[in-house]
Amino acid sequence: MGEFPDIRTNLGGYVSDFVDFLDRTLEGFFGFIFLISSKSINGIQDFLLWMPWWFFIAVIFLLGWYFRSVFSGVLYSGFIFLIGTFGLWEDMMTTIAIIIASVLICLIIGIPLGIWMSYSNGFSTVMRPILDAMQTMPSFVYLIPAIFFFGLGNVSAIFATLIYALPPVIRLTELAIRGVDKDVIESAQSFGSSRWQMLRKVQLPQALPTIMAGVNQTTMMALAMVVIASMVGASGLGEQVLVAINRIDIALGFEAGISIVFLAIIIDRVTNGVADKFQKHRRGIQ
Repeated sequence: MGEFPDIRTNLGGYVSDFVDFLDRTLEGFFGFIFLISSKSINGIQDFLLWMPWWFFIAVIFLLGWYFRSVFSGVLYSGFIFLIGTFGLWEDMMTTIAIIIASVLICLIIGIPLGIWMSYSNGFSTVMRPILDAMQTMPSFVYLIPAIFFFGLGNVSAIFATLIYALPPVIRLTELAIRGVDKDVIESAQSFGSSRWQMLRKVQLPQALPTIMAGVNQTTMMALAMVVIASMVGASGLGEQVLVAINRIDIALGFEAGISIVFLAIIIDRVTNGVADKFQKHRRGIQ
């Protein structure tokens, strides 16, 4: 009596057919993306592993010192050294390479889209429900098209991370550009500034602190995908967490997990420090 009537829809089948169509039609395009992404990750990872361990730790110390404080620099470099003592140095570098590649792609795509949305109400109206869907859809769902188009590996991790981490930088870029003081824009227009000049010399400098907040959120969301992306063959610290779960290895799980926490703290504090520097510079100019 309480059973649902025998009414069925095949929406999933239509989506599957559409994905098959994309795979056949854009096979060359996806192959090109795979090639560029894999070379980018490998290049970043090779560079990070080429650096002496002490030099990398010194760089982390200097970043913490410059953007936060001397104590922060010592603390952050201590975190990195501790990860090395866990035997997870190469895994950490792989994770950082995936994050850097993912965030760079997010910024290259997201900031121009955010600027476009700030200039076009129609485009903004179209994009907002898409961004809502990207942010509310469960993270595991992103792994399905990633595997289908790119197979198992780090490139699939970048694709899934891109969908998950892209919306914040787009939204905050739009918000930042729209939030620029109207009086400042009118002053620039009165001096005969073109739209490009106004964007480059007025709106972007004024909006930079808010955009940097979007960069921070995107970076943290990219790091949050590290463990999930390991399910599609992504290597790094997330893979070690997955191995620990499969083996019920508490020691490895704790060390890999706390290493991800250490990276999250460092990335969050440094990117926030960058935003604070821009904010102070802007106030100094004003």
